[in-house]
Amino acid sequence: MKKLLIFAICAFVGVACAPRTEKSADEKTPREIAGEYLLKDYDPVSIFNVPVTLVDRAKYGVIDMHSHDYNDADPEKIAAWVKTMDECNIRHTHVMHCEWIGAPFEESIAAYGKYPDRFSVWCSLDYTDIEAEDWEERAKAHLDRCKALGAFGIGEMVDKGLGDVYARPVKGTHIHLDHPKMQSVLEYAGKLGMPISIHVGEPIWMYEPIDLHNDGLMNGANWAVDTTVEGCYDYDGVMECFVNAAKAHPNTPFIACHYLNMSHDWERLGKILDECPNVYVDISARIGESAATPRATRRIIEKYADRIFYGTDNGTSADMYRFTFRILETADEHIYQPDFGYHWAYSAFDLPDKVLRKIYYENAEKFIKKYKN
Repeated sequence: MKKLLIFAICAFVGVACAPRTEKSADEKTPREIAGEYLLKDYDPVSIFNVPVTLVDRAKYGVIDMHSHDYNDADPEKIAAWVKTMDECNIRHTHVMHCEWIGAPFEESIAAYGKYPDRFSVWCSLDYTDIEAEDWEERAKAHLDRCKALGAFGIGEMVDKGLGDVYARPVKGTHIHLDHPKMQSVLEYAGKLGMPISIHVGEPIWMYEPIDLHNDGLMNGANWAVDTTVEGCYDYDGVMECFVNAAKAHPNTPFIACHYLNMSHDWERLGKILDECPNVYVDISARIGESAATPRATRRIIEKYADRIFYGTDNGTSADMYRFTFRILETADEHIYQPDFGYHWAYSAFDLPDKVLRKIYYENAEKFIKKYKN
């Protein structure tokens, strides 16, 4: 028996230590094969046997506080959208008006006005001849007119660094919230009871060097903000500008879109919400960022559950809505969703019912009741 054991060991060692056969000239090593792929083309398929929970309808009737006129006020497309909303349990949608998408404001307000229980429309500021002495009065008169037509609020305003370039009919390039002429207009919006929905900055990756150390490299490259352009604020600059405006106009409500683009720094966002009681946030278009850190995200959502609105900002498809429900409602893990452009996997938040109700509709109902015409 002892001899047999020694023989077996020697045989194993002989196999394990046998010299490898030479590979052919055209044969590549696994490392060489992997090196041929580009990060932008990375499209992994999960190997984990973990739950996959599909949520066809939101657990509670939803008020979407951030969408757009993706349909260019087309009656048939709007009717189809209403059908999708019914299928997914979306009770009401707020349609942001801006330069880059949608019909002129008057056309949008008329088209969506046919469904007063299903849609609310927001307007842009008019920056025409802002350097003229009478601009502030004209801007206020424009808000009076839009409100009379049915506008709920002002939005989506934006400042990624170059000012309110989403505005219509004239872009507010280089017009930041700290512009002297903006102060009386921001104050007037509060007096009119017109909330301001504003997109401040972008995710931090868009401001960092586009190199191998950039954590969100692919999206960072696609949406990079060139802060070397004259008059462009950097990330901290646009955030400081926004916070100063919110503090200077405490009676004007601000909804900071996309978690205020602070998914990388929840502590900083929490501090701003503590200092600025007139600031709210929506969760729109930041699933990819927030679901990368599900436990930290859940903590901030639960802590500030009364200040957070549901929003999408990603079109009108049923699949889009259903994916947001999956992230908010389930405990699913390691989810790949290439539509959002990141190379990491997401994990869901498994929010408690009390918090879901607030985000899905309770917070919005209180807000709408306070500021509706």
